[in-house]
Amino acid sequence: MDTPKIAFVSLGFCCNDYLSVLPSIPYDSKVQMLEHLIQGGGPAATAAVAAARLGLPAALISTVADDDPGRRILQDLEAEHVSTRAMAVRPGGASPIAYCWIEQPTGKRCVAWTRGSLPELDPQREIDCELIGRAKILHLDGHQTSAALAAASYAQAHGVLVSLDGGTMREGMAELVRRTDILITSEEFARTYTGLADLSQAIVKLSETGARVCGITMGDQGSLALDQGRILHCPAFSVKAVDTTGAGDVYHAAFALRYLETQDLLECMRFASAASALKCLQLGGRAGIPSRRQVDEFLTRN
Repeated sequence: MDTPKIAFVSLGFCCNDYLSVLPSIPYDSKVQMLEHLIQGGGPAATAAVAAARLGLPAALISTVADDDPGRRILQDLEAEHVSTRAMAVRPGGASPIAYCWIEQPTGKRCVAWTRGSLPELDPQREIDCELIGRAKILHLDGHQTSAALAAASYAQAHGVLVSLDGGTMREGMAELVRRTDILITSEEFARTYTGLADLSQAIVKLSETGARVCGITMGDQGSLALDQGRILHCPAFSVKAVDTTGAGDVYHAAFALRYLETQDLLECMRFASAASALKCLQLGGRAGIPSRRQVDEFLTRN
């Protein structure tokens, strides 16, 4: 892929998802699978795929091993027209995997994952600064923290917007938040980071980090954003969810894309919510990711 055309660079976690659809999620019992498949996953990787499908040329910076799962990860990304030129391939290691159980009646899921045996990206040697410097968005998921911090500093110094998917608090996240332009977090992250249970108060506290945009995703309750001191709420679109895996990852990519086109935050939230809802209509974090045309058509009907 031609590097100058890459607009969305994602840095973080990628893996293979082993998905099982179940009548109910068991605890200390057995249940027969209704459906199962293997599909690429990981927050940063799925966001890159979403950006590419929505029409924003994308690349991923992450690590894989030279094992069969690692080769599959790379092949899946390339099939989605996501550049893998900045991927670090570790010889002799084990690639990241995740096991996802999806409850058929609700589409809700639980995930167990491992980063495998791979050392994290070296912030001095394994960040493609040329790729980042020519992008419009650098998207981070909180993984590969040292590399993410270095990449965020480089991006901001070169006028590239930094987007952060604040999903889970981990070491280094507080510093990463301070280097973020578009900060959209989960409810759990917002409450943990701010120490405030009330999300209306938490989002105001998040804005004190200095991010241009602060938002909170709330699943089927929609999302919040802060616009010049005013709290905006965008309801989630009502769909019959098959699987919510990857919905948040798609939301982040779609929001970033629309933000490049318009700084109307409510419009960005609505577009991202539509893309996220459409993703939930199919099994897995990627199969249902819509094209730009599909999102636009959905929004004209809703």
